[in-house]
Amino acid sequence: MGKTDPRIAVLMGTKDGAAFIDEQVRSLLDQSHPLIDLWISDDGSVDGTVSIIEAWKPRWSKGRITLVEGPRQGFAANFRSMILDPRLDADCYAFCDQDDVWEPDRLEAALGWMQAFDAEVPLMFCSRTATMTEAGSLIGRSPLFSRPPSFRNALVQSIAGGNTILLNRAARDLLARASTRTGFVSHDWWAYLIVAGAGGVVHYDPRPLVRYRQHAANLVGANASWQARVSRLGRLFKGHFADWTDLNLAGLAVNRDLLTKDAMACLDLFENGRQGTLFQRLRALRESGVYRQTFAGTLGLYLAFVLSRI
Repeated sequence: MGKTDPRIAVLMGTKDGAAFIDEQVRSLLDQSHPLIDLWISDDGSVDGTVSIIEAWKPRWSKGRITLVEGPRQGFAANFRSMILDPRLDADCYAFCDQDDVWEPDRLEAALGWMQAFDAEVPLMFCSRTATMTEAGSLIGRSPLFSRPPSFRNALVQSIAGGNTILLNRAARDLLARASTRTGFVSHDWWAYLIVAGAGGVVHYDPRPLVRYRQHAANLVGANASWQARVSRLGRLFKGHFADWTDLNLAGLAVNRDLLTKDAMACLDLFENGRQGTLFQRLRALRESGVYRQTFAGTLGLYLAFVLSRI
């Protein structure tokens, strides 16, 4: 590859990840793309995470590793601190967890898609994941979504993990502008909302480009089995989803100037659908056009509206 290769900043949040971080960093070094700066915000590790990172610095041959201290206010605040940090300067920005394994072409695949667009267009690439146990054995894949990514989907669903996202500079600048005004539930869902709502382009790749490590307590809820889908619908009806939606809508409210007219119209209808009589709620929901990626998910969404659980 030549001098025109874009420089990618990989933003990794860490906390007590000593058991797995070495394998993750090694998979970053094995990326087919040659120019990668690794930016790590450690959120108060008390194990050997920091010493492992320090040991990697002289061995990192793709750019440089920068280690900073996180805000110690949870994972969302840690990623927000990196999104807002003015010292990060790159052509593209990728989010990264501390315990996954990236396929060698994870970044190259995203850059290949982005090459077809003008650099001024906010772009967000994301993909499916393969799931693995703590020991690294592959156990499945995340759900395969076929409906197109859009703001109407983003209002009610986050389709991909942050560990699969790559943003171009225009999308990162847009996300940083929005994030100076508000916090968020999670950086991946927030990025999907802002990029799609502002008229950017979001691409979901059906190939699993990241091996997503599932820890024992999360195995049931994180795979694509029917048990996992029932668990997600259960959270929807218990009202947890309504709480997340409240936070997302509050964030969007202070960023309306960044949204397209179409996104604002959809947002207004969706918000109207959360109040009024049952008939008024269902009519506003239908007119908004919001959808989840599967028929069952969209059906669950309508039932949640009927029961005022969203």
